[in-house]
This record gives sequence, structure tokens and C-alpha cells, in this order.
Amino acid sequence: MKALPAHRIAIAILSVLLLAALGVIHSQTAAQTQRFPQFENEEVKVWKSVVLPNQPLTMHRHDHPRVIIALKGGTMKIVDQSGAAEQHVWETGKAYWLPANPPDTKHADINAGGQPIEVMVVELEKER
Repeated sequence: MKALPAHRIAIAILSVLLLAALGVIHSQTAAQTQRFPQFENEEVKVWKSVVLPNQPLTMHRHDHPRVIIALKGGTMKIVDQSGAAEQHVWETGKAYWLPANPPDTKHADINAGGQPIEVMVVELEKER
């Protein structure tokens, strides 16, 4: 049996290490709270949000009312910038109405459960 040249062994080892590193990077980026744009026009903006436990969304606001459709439900804790909090229990397969945020306020969304919450959000762009 013929031995492989040293440079081919080095290339093979580097290839395996590169593939392993890419796998780690992929698993780390896939395991983050994320927003995935779905559709947008002058009437509505639609996105899918995946909110993982212990990975809250940063402070933000919604100038328009929206409908939340729970693809994978759970308990979402909504904390405003003053620290006041409210909990929303979203059941899988059900839709919920959320009004526009009051002027000059922001909030963070925190998944209060142990499993990811996935929601489709339909924001009404012409409503206040």
C-alpha cells in the first residue's frame, strides 16, 4: 500500500477542520433569535420571528398595530423601557392582536419558556 504524500495529508486534515468549523458556525448562527422577512408592500409588512429562550429581542417599537400568528406558541414576556412587564400566552395555531406602541416607548420581547417561540407577524403599515 502506497503512503500519501505529506501535502495531501495536510490538505485532508485542513479540509476536515474547515468542515468542522463551518458546522460549528452554522449551529451557532441557527441557534439565535431571528427575524425572517416574508412579504412587504405599502399595506403590510410580514415577518417570521423565532425567539429562543434566554435570547431576548433588543429594545424596539412598533408604530403600527399587528396580528401575531403563533406557529409554535409559548409565553412571551414583554418588558418596556421602564421595566414594566406583561406576559402573553400564545397558543400554537391561534392569532392575536397587538396595538401600536405608545409614542416614545420601546420594549423587549423575552421568551419565558424553555422552547423556541415562532410567530408570523403581520403589521398594518397604514394604521396607527
